[in-house]
Order: sequence, then C-alpha cells, then structure tokens
Amino acid sequence: MKPLKNYVPNAFTMANLFSGSLGVVFAVQDKLELAAICVALGIFFDFFDGFFARILNASSEVGLQLDSLADMVTSGVVPGIVMYQLLNHATGLPWGDDPLIKTGYIGFAIILASGYRLAKFNVDTRQTTSFIGLPTPANALLILSLPLIYMYSDYAFAKACIENPYFLLILTAISCILLNAELPLFALKFKSWDWAENKIRYLFLVASVVLLATLQYAGVPVVIFLYIVLSLVFRQKEVIV
Repeated sequence: MKPLKNYVPNAFTMANLFSGSLGVVFAVQDKLELAAICVALGIFFDFFDGFFARILNASSEVGLQLDSLADMVTSGVVPGIVMYQLLNHATGLPWGDDPLIKTGYIGFAIILASGYRLAKFNVDTRQTTSFIGLPTPANALLILSLPLIYMYSDYAFAKACIENPYFLLILTAISCILLNAELPLFALKFKSWDWAENKIRYLFLVASVVLLATLQYAGVPVVIFLYIVLSLVFRQKEVIV
C-alpha cells in the first residue's frame, strides 16, 4: 500500500477538477462571476498539487495525466464557455442572432486550443522547468477577468471593448495563438529563495501585487502582458550573455 502522502497531490488535483466542474455549471447558466470564483479556486488547488508533489516527492504518471485533465476543465472548458457567453451578449455582427451560426460558438476555439496545448505539454520534455506557450491557467485568468472588469470596473474604454464583438473575436484568436506559440515563459516554481536565481519571479510577484491593488480586476490582463514581456526580456538577456 502506498504511503498516505502519495495521495495528497492528487487530492488537490481532484479539488481543482471539482472547482472546474462547478465553474462549467455557472458559466453555462451565465453566472460568470461565480464561474470566475470557481476557476480561481481551481487554479489555487492546481498550484498546490504540484507544490506538494515536489516537497513530498510524490509525483506520478497518473498524477501528471490527472492534472492535465483537471486543467482541461478548469482552464480550458470554462473560459471557452465564458467567451461564448460574452460573444452572445455582444452586438454588432450581422449574423449574431442566427441560432445556427451564433457568434458565441467561436469562443469554443479556446477549448480546442487549450486541449492541444495541454496535450503538447505532457509530451514536451522542454517544459520541465519553464513553459513553451502561455499556460492554460494564465489564459483562463485573462478570459475570466473580462466579465469581472465589465461588472466592477469604472474604465469606460475597457467596458466598451468587452461589449465589442470584434474585440472579443480578436482576443479569442490571440488567446489560441499564445497558448500554442513557441514562446518561452518562466514558471513560478521556486527551487530556492536565492535572489539571483529567482529575481524575475520576485519582480513579477511584486509588480503583480501593485497592479492588482491599483487596477483591481482590470490589472489581470496587464499582469498577463507583463508576464509575457518579462519572459521575453529575460530570455533575450540570457541569449545575449
């Protein structure tokens, strides 16, 4: 019989999957705020399943596959349905009211791109300490921030963008591209507390706290953009050195 510690990471993964399943229900019901809360909880559990797998030395092949399956629901299906709802609420496209060719169906492209990205991650040996392409949890936070910005933000320009179907369609395309692009991005995995080894992570975390504190939900897309820019800048410095 396996030691009890071996089941701890998978318990967190199952909590992620459960949170994502609830998120699907709320997203389908157009309760996008509750869907966002469920996704945030799922990502929280997703972080700690890997954390405990490392510190307890309890990694397993089953855990790896289970983690991707949970992420597919929480960070793939939910944001795809949320984009579907946002596109259906938007107005201005000539075919938007036709039930057979609803614009919202295009949002499901995020689900497809997320599934492909997770499948690649499981077989890509380059992504053990960093990422190639935007991680699905980061993409999910980007998409789920939109309804929250619309409901709680005072930024008129941001609200106008979220109401605009062309903006949402372009964002859907960008999301799918970023998920599967050959884009090297750092991972928030601390192997030590050494400044030299983790300075990019420390800088990113401090900047993220400041942005979220000042911009609230509107800070989430800015944080994702900063994540990509910092990854590219530090990657370029490594190449030059």
